[in-house]
Amino acid sequence: MSAALLVSYSSSSSSSEDEDEPGPRAESEHEKDGDGGCPPPPRLPIPASVLNMFPDSEDGVVDDIEKHGGRIRTFPHERGIWATHVWVPYEAREDFFDLLSLLMTQAQRVLPRLVKMEEFHLSLSQSVVLRYHWILPFVQSLKNRLASFHRFLFTANQVKVYTNQEKTRTFIGLEVTAGHAQFLDLVSEVDKVMEEFDLSTFYKEPSFHISLAWCVGDGRSKLQEQVIQELQEIVDSFEDSAPLLCVWAEQVRCKSGNKYFSFPLK
Repeated sequence: MSAALLVSYSSSSSSSEDEDEPGPRAESEHEKDGDGGCPPPPRLPIPASVLNMFPDSEDGVVDDIEKHGGRIRTFPHERGIWATHVWVPYEAREDFFDLLSLLMTQAQRVLPRLVKMEEFHLSLSQSVVLRYHWILPFVQSLKNRLASFHRFLFTANQVKVYTNQEKTRTFIGLEVTAGHAQFLDLVSEVDKVMEEFDLSTFYKEPSFHISLAWCVGDGRSKLQEQVIQELQEIVDSFEDSAPLLCVWAEQVRCKSGNKYFSFPLK
């Protein structure tokens, strides 16, 4: 129920339209009558706390892109709707940040607006939206589907450039070169959960990767083949790249709104 409907309901016992909106015109009519009668007592205002329980649809949340680096939402904000994502985390070590700094220095020569990712992971789902009351059933289904999976080694050491579907963001990432089949098996189970809740499944031919840096807009024209080759040479020649980029997938995580869930692999 909207706030407007609530106001109309509170005045439904009024006998005239003028009394629904008390103001200067209503006061002048009472003075003209001159019957000496006492004017009706003013209606008490509806508390703001009640009105806020029923926000109008046009009172949506304004998406301030300056608060998150210029990123644009892929779906509009709506009350009761929770953005949800499933992934395998990559726990970065100190040496990894040394490698990342070398890559950033090289890449920012042609694309200065690149910024480092704050966290590192390999996605198993697209970002989807869940109603609040679906979260726990969704998580329980995900837990059941992943219960039989064993942890596995994977290698992500191939430099590659990506964009999101809307071409509003560009990423530099490290693509998986070993462990691809195991990631496909995980996605297969995650997709089944998505289908249970009528949500979008993952990409048909996914490129599993760890995103390292991103920028707003489509920056692929700047990151040409020569630049990618130079970045690949940095990865290949880095002293500790093999143990850094060949790691265990030990758990799957899910975030829905501000809630986090973890599913350890056997």
